[in-house]
Amino acid sequence: MTRRLAPADVVSVAFVVPLQGPTGIYGPSCLACGELAVEQLNASTGIAGRQVELVVVDAGRDPALVAEDVRRLVDSGRVQAVAGWHISAVRQAVTRVVGGRVVYAFAAMHEGGDATPGVFMIGERPLNQLLPAAHWMREELSVGRWAIVGNDYVFPRVTGATARLALEDTPSEVVSETYVPLGTTDFAAVIGDLSQRPVDGVIMLLMGQDAVHFNRQFARAGLSAQLPRLSPAVEENTLLAGGAAANEGLFAAAAYFDGMATAESAELARAYYARWGRWAPALNAVGESCYEAMLFLARLGEVCGSLDVRRVSAMESGQFWSSPRGLVRLDGNLVDQDVYVARADGLEFRVADQIARAH
Repeated sequence: MTRRLAPADVVSVAFVVPLQGPTGIYGPSCLACGELAVEQLNASTGIAGRQVELVVVDAGRDPALVAEDVRRLVDSGRVQAVAGWHISAVRQAVTRVVGGRVVYAFAAMHEGGDATPGVFMIGERPLNQLLPAAHWMREELSVGRWAIVGNDYVFPRVTGATARLALEDTPSEVVSETYVPLGTTDFAAVIGDLSQRPVDGVIMLLMGQDAVHFNRQFARAGLSAQLPRLSPAVEENTLLAGGAAANEGLFAAAAYFDGMATAESAELARAYYARWGRWAPALNAVGESCYEAMLFLARLGEVCGSLDVRRVSAMESGQFWSSPRGLVRLDGNLVDQDVYVARADGLEFRVADQIARAH
């Protein structure tokens, strides 16, 4: 890994995205969207008048290894900011070693609750994603009793607990929670247990390739028609990898889907496919979140004049800006944004409804 100092007229960003492991399925889309954002920024005013470059860090490894690479980049002055999509376990490890020293745009959906100076959680959160989606599923499909199946790390566990508590005094409820290690390929026992439980639907908090394996085995077990699945993490790559037969009865909640009928999303799609061609990695919520993170850093530079943590931390909340997700609003170090629920249709998503709005 290069340790040279970044030139004074360049903002170098540690671009932390998964290139291997269960979440490596998202990597090509993340890289394509991040590179597109940098090209567009550099054709304009960059970040605070400086050109932008990405220094890619593979987030698909053990969180401690990822964090050590980021620490070295920050310590050496090689990078002046951190951005990208990666799981919350990686975010926590990175925050422990560089938190408060550089601005950190964490792009993934998240469980919330990180008040480290300079850390911005710009993805969806349970309040505007999973919980309204569960309400929509109850109203539209009469799904009231949920089983949660998730990976065993901070985001699924905290999100699962949040859902369980939030639904306690509603017509919906969480009746079971099962968490498996990241990298699980055999879900026979989990699916066998689901088939015996009195549940109406499954909340999937599985990442990447784990979700692919689960969806295939779930469909082969004949459960797709009777138990709808809802996920805050499944996107177009997961549909492609699973195959159309694995996607019956699958719903996702996200702030972005490829093919959304909005002017802002259409503008990104045109630029993306013009740059990378028809065989580009699937444009999806995970990749778009990386594009979003780079635009967010540019917005900070515009408002604050630099990415200095002290200046950025003193910025007033309530900032609005336009993105492929539409109009979004900064709420402390979190973001309010429009969120949609979509139904899988073969290898594509069809947006069914808007379930949350930026306000």
